[in-house]
Amino acid sequence: MSQPKFEADVPVVPGQQPADLPNGTAVEPCACWHKIGVYGDGSCPELKWFIHCRNCPVYSNAGLQLLDRPLPADYRRERTAHFAQEKKLPPPARTSALLFRLAAEWLALPTHAFQEVAERRLIHSLPHRRQGIVLGLVNVRGELLICVSLGRLLALENLAPRQSQRTVYDRLLVVNGEGNRFAFPVDEVQGIHRFEPRHLKAPPATVALANSSITQGVFVWQERTVGLLDAVQLFSSLNRSLS
Repeated sequence: MSQPKFEADVPVVPGQQPADLPNGTAVEPCACWHKIGVYGDGSCPELKWFIHCRNCPVYSNAGLQLLDRPLPADYRRERTAHFAQEKKLPPPARTSALLFRLAAEWLALPTHAFQEVAERRLIHSLPHRRQGIVLGLVNVRGELLICVSLGRLLALENLAPRQSQRTVYDRLLVVNGEGNRFAFPVDEVQGIHRFEPRHLKAPPATVALANSSITQGVFVWQERTVGLLDAVQLFSSLNRSLS
C-alpha cells in the first residue's frame, strides 16, 4: 500500500516566511478544500486516506499560515481606538414591587418580601386581641399564620374605597421578613411593577402616607400615586406591635 502524499497546495515560496514578502503581508493559501475537497467536487485523491480535509496536512498548514501572517496596517490603530473609548455604564437596575390596594390607597412592597398571593380565607379571631392590628390566625397551606391589618397599621381604615367599574377580588398576601411570616388581606392586587429607583420621590403632604415612617417614597403608575413601603421598617413595626 502506497503512502499518502503531503503536497501543500499553497502559493508560498519555499523557505520564505509570510513576513518576508515584499509588501509585508502574507499570500492567502489556496483553499483546495473548496475546489477538490469535501467542500468542492471531492476529486482530491488524498481523501481516500484522510476521509476529511481537516485531517489533511495541507489544511493544517493553511491554518498555521493564517495565524502567522503579519497584522494588518490599521489593526493596532483600530484596536487602540476601540479600547480607548469611554465605557458607557449600564443603566441602574430596576426595582420590582408588588402593587396592591388598601381602601383608596395604592401601595407597593418589594417583591422579595412576598411569598404568596392567596385567596381570602377564614380568619380565626384571638381573644383579647380585637383592638390592635392582629386580626387573628389564618391557615395557609396547613400552617397557621398571624393575620394582621395593614390598614390599621398605616391608619387607612377610615379611607373610603374608590369606585371601580371592574370586578375586584380580595386577596391575602403572605410576607416573610427575617423568618417572621405574616399574612394581611388587601382589597385588590394588581401585580408586579418594575421602576427605576431614581423615579422614586418623596410623598407629598396630600398623600395619606406622607407622615408614615414606613413609606420609602412614591412613584406614578397609570396616573396613580403609589406609596412604596420600606420592607425593613414594615416588619419592624409589625414586630413592635405584636410584642
